[in-house]
Amino acid sequence: MPNLQNCRRTGVLLNDDMAEARAALQKFFGFTDFKPGQADVLEAAFAGENILAVMPTGSGKSLCYQLPAIIRPGLTIVVSPLIALMRDQVQQLRERGVGAAALNSVNSASDNALIEAGLRKGRYRLVYVAPERLVRGDTQALLREAGANVLAIDEAHCVSQWGHDFRPEYSDLAQVAKSIGDMQLIAVTATADAPTRDDIVQKLFPAKPRVFVRSFDRPNIHLAMQRKANVTHQIETMIARHKGQSGIVYCASRKGVEKLSETLSAKGVAALPYHAGLASEIRSAHQDEFLRCDGVVIVATIAFGMGIDKPNVRFVCHADLPQSIEAYYQEIGRAGRDGLPSDTLTLFGEADVRLRERQISESDSPPERKRLERRKLNGLLALCETPRCRRQTLLAAFGEASEPCGNCDVCEGKWPFFNGVVAAQKVMSAIHRTSGRFFSSHLANLLIGNATAAITRHGHDRLPTFGVGKEFKPGEWRSIFHQLHAADLIAQDSCDRDRWIVTPAGREVLIGEAPLNLRAGTNLPDAVAVRRALRQIESAADADATLERSAFSARARDAGLTATQNHLLAALKAKRLEIARRQKQAPFVIFHDSVLIGIARARPRTKDELKLVHGVGPAKLERYGSIFLAIVADHGDAL
Repeated sequence: MPNLQNCRRTGVLLNDDMAEARAALQKFFGFTDFKPGQADVLEAAFAGENILAVMPTGSGKSLCYQLPAIIRPGLTIVVSPLIALMRDQVQQLRERGVGAAALNSVNSASDNALIEAGLRKGRYRLVYVAPERLVRGDTQALLREAGANVLAIDEAHCVSQWGHDFRPEYSDLAQVAKSIGDMQLIAVTATADAPTRDDIVQKLFPAKPRVFVRSFDRPNIHLAMQRKANVTHQIETMIARHKGQSGIVYCASRKGVEKLSETLSAKGVAALPYHAGLASEIRSAHQDEFLRCDGVVIVATIAFGMGIDKPNVRFVCHADLPQSIEAYYQEIGRAGRDGLPSDTLTLFGEADVRLRERQISESDSPPERKRLERRKLNGLLALCETPRCRRQTLLAAFGEASEPCGNCDVCEGKWPFFNGVVAAQKVMSAIHRTSGRFFSSHLANLLIGNATAAITRHGHDRLPTFGVGKEFKPGEWRSIFHQLHAADLIAQDSCDRDRWIVTPAGREVLIGEAPLNLRAGTNLPDAVAVRRALRQIESAADADATLERSAFSARARDAGLTATQNHLLAALKAKRLEIARRQKQAPFVIFHDSVLIGIARARPRTKDELKLVHGVGPAKLERYGSIFLAIVADHGDAL
């Protein structure tokens, strides 16, 4: 077995590898070319380099270790945090004719024994293993015997203590790789800011790897945030806009999940609860129904979601404030993995902020961790309160510059604005006079003239800025503070992260040389959406049918289909669902929506024409080609 870690490939060999990879891409996955960024990562993989690839959801991270595993000798171990994720990926690989298996606790003893025998006989190209099992000496010995030479770490942000979903069991992976042998490491994730990336590199790799960071932008996802008013009604409005489509609603607590799912179910929504307090068989049943059926809404805590590979989730709502920007990005990233237009809505309020602040203060975490959590909270609040394009603010949190997107609530003018120069000057003056050592709540009390114990203890009731801001309420001043942070007019000192400073751009506003518009405290009501939701939720069957036709037509417009093509798409989806139910699989394992849309658009009549549709590989062409060609033919005859 060649030592891939030390085997630097020549240019000619790399070209041969890439040509073979493109052929395998077509043969096993039905794609004619790589997605942006994939080729660069694959070239490094074939060169035997260690890799950290940060790529957005839907960009094809998994192919960066799956394709090399298919065409190179040896065995690739894939570390995955969830059994459900292992199951789905193995199922999809087998559907495509790739030898893959998963070793986990859900398998029966006899199943695991068969897989272990298959590993010894070289039957598999990839084996998925949970980190808890991988640290076992017998598992390492088995994989060493099976010729494992690549360790792929999926959801690699779990390695970092600074990541939003740190898993302690991931911390042993570097030692595991060393124990099994001199392995190539390929780590992939969709969510890792600069500190998290640095921590992954330090914790996982013996030397600095090749690091690839693709754009974090998901332009097909519409971003929106609202202050909490009537949470249930706000969520219902979003669901009503997506009747018959799948979505996820996140709640901060199990109690919130139970209450909201019961309320939605009582109003006719196919809503299922999911949280760690439910029995495992109930969680599995609800997850399977969500994956296999359209129109199901999962109401869940953050226990649900990592690795969920359902491509046609059309909306994600947060009924409560997420944990951080990274968590927010990861969770909304479960929408629109097929690249089609999808919606998000995040609700936030003062109670959310106070709860999160209290959780941080009362936790047993060390001081450095608490400081990090406070910084993350400030960054999230800046995103909630931003006066500029929401996508610009989100991407800036990951170090990426961008132009206004036109696909968020701020760009669409859903929030009113006012001349904010004087308000900004008052905040920045308060920061300056308190040496930048105090946060938004303290500064809000200072500006409105509220002589709290902290204000008087520090003598801030004697400052000239005490009471100069009575025109706004404390919550409004906190909003202004976070807007200035989002606009990069104030920032946390890079050398002293507990200290706020006024940036050069902020100083221009402070001395009156730059204009500034700030966002007012309440987003404008979407009257059309509210009326539509009320009709759908409260009216009779005729109104429901009208709305369903409208929603279905909207989906066809989103996919760029004509009415005739849309009728064919509906027939193709019905047949796919019939097959999926018979095989007890999720529909997207048969074909993604994007493939069915391609078929509806191209209307192939032969297998040669069908294999030209993006995403139809030889294995699926052979297994399902005749079935779906018959639907096309029958549909044409019917017209």
